[in-house]
Amino acid sequence: MGLPELERIRLILRGGSVIDWRRLHFKTRDEVDHFLGLCELDASDPVDEAWIRTALADAVDYLRKTFNYRVTEAVANPQRVQDVFLHASGVGEDRYRRIACIVLKVMHVIQHLEGHALLRHLAIPETELGELATRKVLSIAEEMQLMGSPVAEFADSIKTRESVITKLVAKKETVAAQIYDKTRFRIITRTRQDILPVLYHLTQRLFPFNFVVPDQTENTLLSFKGVLAEHPHFAQFLEDLHLHADYEEKELASGNEFSGRSYRALNFVVDLPLRMDAFLPPPDLDRRRTKCRTGFALVEFQIVDDQTAELNELGENSHEKYKRRQKLKVLRRLSRGLVTPKRGSREPEVPPRGRPGK
Repeated sequence: MGLPELERIRLILRGGSVIDWRRLHFKTRDEVDHFLGLCELDASDPVDEAWIRTALADAVDYLRKTFNYRVTEAVANPQRVQDVFLHASGVGEDRYRRIACIVLKVMHVIQHLEGHALLRHLAIPETELGELATRKVLSIAEEMQLMGSPVAEFADSIKTRESVITKLVAKKETVAAQIYDKTRFRIITRTRQDILPVLYHLTQRLFPFNFVVPDQTENTLLSFKGVLAEHPHFAQFLEDLHLHADYEEKELASGNEFSGRSYRALNFVVDLPLRMDAFLPPPDLDRRRTKCRTGFALVEFQIVDDQTAELNELGENSHEKYKRRQKLKVLRRLSRGLVTPKRGSREPEVPPRGRPGK
C-alpha cells in the first residue's frame, strides 16, 4: 500500500469526501481503466466512452457558465477520456492538474445525479435493487474466500420494515431516504491487523473510493493515527496527504448513541454502482442522446475483528441491550405529551381527559 491506498483507506475511516481532494494518484491509463471498471464503466466500450464524454462536456459547460472558468482544451476535449484522470494526478504537464481536478469533481456529482435519476425512471423495486447489490457484494466475498482472505465471517442482511420504522422514529430526521443500512454486510476478520488488507481488497475489487458516502462513517475501532503508528512506512507520505495527519483528532469521535460505551466497530456506507442494462433498451450510439446506464444502491458495511466481535456481545454492548435502549427512546418520543408512562409497565398509560400528559 502506498499513498493512493492510504488516502482511500482514510476516506473510509473518517467518512470524508473526494470533493475536498486536491489531486488524484493515477500513473497510467490502465490504473484509470481499473478505477472506471469499479464505477461499472468501460472506456473501451463506445457507449460508455460516449457517456463519459457527455458527463465531461456537461461539467465543463457548468464551470464555464457558472464560474467563468477557462477550461483548457487538453482537459475539456482530451484525446482519450483517461487523460483527464491523469491530468488530475499531475501526470505530464502539472499545469493541468488543478482544472482537471475541478472538472472531475463536477463529473462525480453528475454521475451520481444521473445514476439516481435513472433508478427513478426505471422504478425498480427497492427489494430487487437490494438483491442486485447483494449478489455483487457476495461474489466478491466468494472471491476473497477462494484467495484465502483472513475473513472469519462475511454475512448479509436486509433491515426489516419494523426495524426501519423504529430507526426512523428514533432519528431526528424521519425521512426514509436517510436510512442508509437497509442492505447490510457484516465482515469479521480473524485479527484486528487483518482489517486493513480487507479494506484494501474491497476498494480494489468491489467499490470505487469516491462513492463512500460522506459523514456516514461510525468508526470507534481503527484510528488513522493508529494505522500510521502500526505501519511506519506510511511516514514517507505524510507531507503529501490531503489533510494533516492530526486532522481527525480535531473532530468529535463518532459513534451510535444506542451502543454501549465500550462497543467498537467500523461502519461505513457506500453508494454501490450497478449496471442497469438488463432493464434498459439497447443503447443509442448518438453521443447527443447518450445517457447514464449505471445506477446506485446504498449498502452499509460493518467491519470488526473476531475478538472485538465477542466483546461487543457482552454486557451493555449486546445487541439486545442496544435494541432496548433504542426502543425506549422511540417510546418516549411517541408518547411525549400524549401518555403518562406507568411505572413498572411496558405499556404507556393514556391520561384522563383534562389532565396534561407528561
